[in-house]
Amino acid sequence: MKPLKLYTYANCDTCRRAARWLRAHDLPFTEHPIRETPPSLGELREMLAAQGGEIRKLFNTSGKDYREQGLGEKLPGLTEAAALKLLAENGNLVKRPFLLGAGVALVGFAEPSWSEKVRGG
Repeated sequence: MKPLKLYTYANCDTCRRAARWLRAHDLPFTEHPIRETPPSLGELREMLAAQGGEIRKLFNTSGKDYREQGLGEKLPGLTEAAALKLLAENGNLVKRPFLLGAGVALVGFAEPSWSEKVRGG
């Protein structure tokens, strides 16, 4: 099985829980610092498709950068390309943890949905 790719922020407790969960279930993954190396446009597009095209689900809506840029008001008027460009250029804007792999694209950590989608039930 190809390792999963997990984007995390070191000071994020939810990210640490997600990494612990993957280790506890013996699921191989590579961890990437989301602030320093945000997901690529291709990875963001893949996640967007998995989220049913709902761009807002990819944004860290409780983050300081999101609030400071007024994205709550601006996001509905942005094109998909513009929104994805913002995410690819600023890892602080990306909801985390952000997990990609063969047939897996999850953002945020909820153990039941991870069990279902990563482990197949």
